[in-house]
Amino acid sequence: MNEQRLTEVLRNRHLHEVYYNDRPVWIQEVKGNVATIGFVDGSGEKNVFIEDLYEDDLYPDD
Repeated sequence: MNEQRLTEVLRNRHLHEVYYNDRPVWIQEVKGNVATIGFVDGSGEKNVFIEDLYEDDLYPDD
């Protein structure tokens, strides 16, 4: 994911499925190119580079 797309996701009122290492996350905060994420399963939070985040529908099946 790039910074522009992450900003779009955060501004949009619709739910977007965002993932980190195949795990669904929610974005808590963004500072520069680092996002603080929380795991949807409640297993904690982590600081990650935004380019390591991706959306589920980014690579649809053919």
